Amino acid sequence: MTKIGEFYQSADWKSEKHVPVIECPDTVKANENFQVTVSLGKEVAHPNTTEHHIRFIQLFFKPEGEKFIAQVGNFEFSAHGESAAGANEGSVHTHHAVTATLKINKPGILVAASLCNIHGLWENARSIALA
Repeated sequence: MTKIGEFYQSADWKSEKHVPVIECPDTVKANENFQVTVSLGKEVAHPNTTEHHIRFIQLFFKPEGEKFIAQVGNFEFSAHGESAAGANEGSVHTHHAVTATLKINKPGILVAASLCNIHGLWENARSIALA
């Protein structure tokens, strides 16, 4: 049986434009708000055109010692320059970057996933500790 995890790709975000980059503090205080930014194309720009774009970024948190992962957010990008005048003629393009504010009470792992309409699913993860 095929599982969805088999379709996720990963690489070093410094050389691969599809890998989500997770930016946040390495250590946070328990139960205090902090920001996490997830973007694509930080070192190698990803196109944002009608023909080639990022459809979504998802952010999850896996608390240390717990079995299940929690979804922090699902962020869809719906404007890629489409227009009745033609591809890339539209007046708006959503940029593939998001910032979420959250708080945690256990250390764990942030996991980000993204979907490119041409190159499929990509993932990255980052540990976060408590002070």
